[in-house]
Amino acid sequence: MKLLKKRLFCLFAALVTLTAFILISGCEREEDKNITDDKPVIVATTTMLRDLAEQLGGDRVTVFGLMGSGVDPHQYRASAGDITKMQSADMVVYNGLHLEGKMGDVFASLEGSEKKVVCASEEIAQELLIINDSIPDPHIWFDVSLWKEAAKAVKKGLCDIDPENGEYYEKRLEAYLTELDELDLYVKEKTNEIQEEKRVLITAHDAFGYFGKAYGFEVKGLQGISTVSEAGAADVSRLADFIADNRIKSVFVESSLPVKNIEALIEAVRARKFETTLGGSLYSDSIGDAQSGTDTYITAFRYNIDTIVDGLRD
Repeated sequence: MKLLKKRLFCLFAALVTLTAFILISGCEREEDKNITDDKPVIVATTTMLRDLAEQLGGDRVTVFGLMGSGVDPHQYRASAGDITKMQSADMVVYNGLHLEGKMGDVFASLEGSEKKVVCASEEIAQELLIINDSIPDPHIWFDVSLWKEAAKAVKKGLCDIDPENGEYYEKRLEAYLTELDELDLYVKEKTNEIQEEKRVLITAHDAFGYFGKAYGFEVKGLQGISTVSEAGAADVSRLADFIADNRIKSVFVESSLPVKNIEALIEAVRARKFETTLGGSLYSDSIGDAQSGTDTYITAFRYNIDTIVDGLRD
């Protein structure tokens, strides 16, 4: 009896192993099929660029994003798998302006090959960029008018690698630019719900400079334009003084950064006998996911302005 039970257990274990192997193999074959099908394959670095490529490419392309929701591109290092994906793709799209600072050598090597590499910020006029201490601010997506230029650059890349579908990409660009115009109008209308003197946006790092310039907000971040540099005690103290002196109602954390720095800032303000609150979490260097309903650039931007207005208006 014991021998029979042992044999049955071994048979069951073997069947489980075989089933798992078949399922895993099937998944791998499906992924390979997606990568090697007849559609051009696009690899985009950030979640914003992945969405942009999907919006413009539609059902004529296959798009892969390297960074998931909540990932900080300033700190991101490409894995061996990422490099393989980029080398195998028909087109690679990245933001530039040192946003993906730890991937510079990868892009340089790709651009040295015959692969189509699109830098989304490349065609934006120099005078439209925000420059801090000779360093350009890479967060161009927070000005909808600049994101329209990025869309045009990605569309051009799609037409270059797939000219047979050029008219299709042109039409999708035209439709998407209309959606961006509607977004821009929505942001301006929501902004008008806040008194001008209340339009002060305090965030975890200085990602919202273009937003402030485009929509009339004074913007201050606890960290600089890159999250590589840590905020020190002097940064917290200086910003806490500003918040207390100007009686800023709320401050905001970012989805791709830990909340601890903003919590320390709130405590420092409290020590100055003023209460500021956490106004909510904003999408800065990453958009959201399908579960949150903010997995596109447009839905994430609308969420941001709604959250900002709710946090700052009386």
